[in-house]
Amino acid sequence: MPIDRDVSLNPKVEPLGDETEKIVVNMGPQHPSTHGVFRMILTLSGETIVGAEVVMGYLHRGVEKQCEEGTFVHNITATDRLDYLSPMSNNLAFSMCAEALAGIEVPERAWYIRTIVCELQRIASHCVAVGTFGADVGTFFTPLIYAFREREMILDLFNMICGARMTVSYIRPGGVALDLPEEFPPACRYFLDVMPRKVDEYEALLTNNEIFKARTVGVGLLPPDKAIDYAVSGPTLRASGVAYDVRRDAPYGIYDRFDFDVQTATGCDCFSRYLVRIREMRESVRIIRQALDQLPPGPHTAKVSRNFRAPEGEAFSRIEAPKGELGFFMVGDGSIAPYRCKIRSPSFINLGPLHEMLLGWKVADAVAILGSIDIVLGEVDR
Repeated sequence: MPIDRDVSLNPKVEPLGDETEKIVVNMGPQHPSTHGVFRMILTLSGETIVGAEVVMGYLHRGVEKQCEEGTFVHNITATDRLDYLSPMSNNLAFSMCAEALAGIEVPERAWYIRTIVCELQRIASHCVAVGTFGADVGTFFTPLIYAFREREMILDLFNMICGARMTVSYIRPGGVALDLPEEFPPACRYFLDVMPRKVDEYEALLTNNEIFKARTVGVGLLPPDKAIDYAVSGPTLRASGVAYDVRRDAPYGIYDRFDFDVQTATGCDCFSRYLVRIREMRESVRIIRQALDQLPPGPHTAKVSRNFRAPEGEAFSRIEAPKGELGFFMVGDGSIAPYRCKIRSPSFINLGPLHEMLLGWKVADAVAILGSIDIVLGEVDR
């Protein structure tokens, strides 16, 4: 009896028969390579995956319902804990939706600061993605230690501007919580001077590494038509050759003022997803340099009450978060909290094709395929 799967997703893998007895094993939720409390139920024929069921929900905290109880400003603290590796981006998406709902105009300087910190956040998130992915596929912990070295520099910059490293609550409706201190621009420019050489080091460790390429090239294929059908976004989509980036295709803030390229790859595999993230780090450096050069004077926030009310109506915002398209939908009823809040999280959506991407590969490949998607369970089980 042939395997019930779409072989076109992984054309290098031939359909298998019933030569061996099938067994069912749990991968997670405790497994470290599942990047959190995530569970995969794998049906194996030998070591070949012939069935896969994705199970989530172990981390569910009800953030959407929490946001319907707290004030618009108070809810920023909840967004920090969604994708906890990119809290600045979460802050921004929520704040943009609240601003659209309440009709709040954000000062120009605040938009520049938001862009700077969100692109720094993109680099920090990709550092974790690249470093942990290198460890997942067996190139040991050197890439992880190297990548976390630069991430520490970014977290130090965040600490400089708001006194926090991860739960920042920095971007808020109306602007940002605090203006940039005098020491931030030179410290940030120093990081921008250092970072390209550090990305070169990541590539020296991984891009031409025989072990890394053997584990990733041609593995976990996601053709562009399938990627679009499953509505995946971010590096996972662009690694399938689809040049879609919200920053360019649906510009928000001041991104239309900057010169940058949307990075894509055509391999549709684990290696291409890694490569897109490497290239995006370099593009983020370009964007931050331009933002620092253009940074205008002026207020860092609009005059907004801590308990401002949003009129009746609906609003939707979306941004290009490090993992993909992050969206917030809110319904206002005239109170100090949204009547309804709904989150479109990229990690959750990007898991859609995982069960198909796994079929026909080995158990060890499952670790690489999942790692290449780069999920954080905080926003999967929102």
